[in-house]
This record gives sequence, C-alpha cells and structure tokens, in this order.
Amino acid sequence: MAILVSNRDARRIFLNKQGLTAAPNRALGKQGLLDLIHEIGFVQVDSISTVERAHHQILFSRNQTYKREHLTELLEKDGALFEHWTHDASILPSEFFRYWKHRFARREPVLRERWLKWHGEGFDSTFEETFQRIAQGGAAMSRDLKVADHKSGGWWNWHPNKTALEYYWQTGKLAIAGRQNFQKSTISPERVIPGHHYEPEVSHDAFLDWACRAALERLGFATHGEIAAFFDLISPDEAKAWVAEHRDELTEVMIEAADGEKPRLSYAFTGFPENLGDLAEPPPACACSALSIR
Repeated sequence: MAILVSNRDARRIFLNKQGLTAAPNRALGKQGLLDLIHEIGFVQVDSISTVERAHHQILFSRNQTYKREHLTELLEKDGALFEHWTHDASILPSEFFRYWKHRFARREPVLRERWLKWHGEGFDSTFEETFQRIAQGGAAMSRDLKVADHKSGGWWNWHPNKTALEYYWQTGKLAIAGRQNFQKSTISPERVIPGHHYEPEVSHDAFLDWACRAALERLGFATHGEIAAFFDLISPDEAKAWVAEHRDELTEVMIEAADGEKPRLSYAFTGFPENLGDLAEPPPACACSALSIR
C-alpha cells in the first residue's frame, strides 16, 4: 500500500534534501562547501548578474558564511569541481565526471546535427585547428583565438573558433580552466580534472543506475520523470525502466497536492520516511519555506 505524504511534509523533505534547513550561520569552510555541493548534486551557474550571479545566491541561501573564493579554488586550483550541463550550465563535483562521459557521448551526434542546421555547412572548419591550439598551447579564451575579420552579428553569432571551443567543451574534449569576467578559459580536461576522477570508465548499466539513484537520494521522493529531469542525463523512459527493475528497493508514495487535487504517485527508497532521519524545519529567513509541491 502506498504511503500518503502530506504537502507540508513533502515540502519539509525537499527543503531538507536540498540543504535549505540547516543553520544558515554555521561555519562552512572549503571542504564544507564541497560537501554541500555534493549533497545537493549541482549548482546552476549563470552569466546574468542583475543582483548577484545565480551560483552565489544558491550557495549563500544555504549558508551565509559561504566564501566565493573557496568556490574559485575548488574549481580552478583543486580540481574538486567542474563545469558542465545538467538541465542548465552547472557546477558539479569532479567525482561525477566519469558519469558525464556518457552524456558527452550521447550529446555529440545530437549537437553536431543541431549545429549544422544552426551554423550551416562548414561550421566545423576550424575545429581541428582550435583543438590542437589548446592541446599544444594550453588554456585559451575565445577572444584569444578570434579571427580578425569576423563580424559579430549578435550574441549567438559565434566566430568559428568560439564555435569550436563550445562544441568541444559540451562534448567533453575540453574543460573550463577558469573564468575572467565570467568569460571561459578552456583547456584539455586531463589538465584540470584529477586523474582519479578523469580516468575511470563506468558501464552503461552502471551509469543509468547511478543517475537514477543519485537523483532519488537528493530528491527524497520523485516520479520517474523527475528522476530523469534532476541531472538531465537520461530519458524519462530510461528512468521508468529503472524504477520497474528496482521495485524491490522502492516504496510507492502518494504526495498530497497543494491545490487539493488528486495525490501524485511517486517513489522513494524502501524504509521511507524513517530513512530520512529527523527533518528540520526551515529557518525563519528561508523564503523557500512557502514552496508548494504541485
């Protein structure tokens, strides 16, 4: 029989899982920051800075002793974090890099077809030249490689070398070494991702299993669609098949809707809700305490 979860309890579970109920003024050093990002899974990174960049707001909302220089060191010096895509550009633990290799492989043919339609024939004319420039010369920014006679036609009218850098980054052949005024400096991934994270390979089945488990652990409960959407690594059908295959490890839960509509069927790991431990109430300053599960 499915476990019925009230909307209030569903909110508390999600807020706890996403690090929004811990004491906001607790001391958070660099290791604590890495642990926090691992705990919540990823942090969206955004170039827009109307008030502050999204990643700084996300982390500060969870801990007000957060120091942005720690994030820079973890990304650019320690190699403990890397930048890539979930459902948006994100900062991720380098421990996850081995699983992102499957995303790279899945992404490449899709990206090539899409960009052929976008940029037209010859969009890859400088790919090899650009790749060799990075491989042999080290980190470079788009502006370092820009052809002199290229005329910009707007935000998305990338010059050929910029196109190459973005393509190779999105397909895992290059990585971000750092940023200057939020502009990416790109380098070969093995030079910034530690070997114990860069070198391991995982099977397709292990990748699918990790993608589903890691998402469900960070959500507490979820539909198969929400499991797939969390990291945006796999399809809803793949998540649905994983749920069916691992039903002996899962419990059905019905989540009460905020608007009084029919409860929604979700899944949680067996032992729910006792396996969640004590759930803290959100601190008064947490604006997300008004979040509704719909």
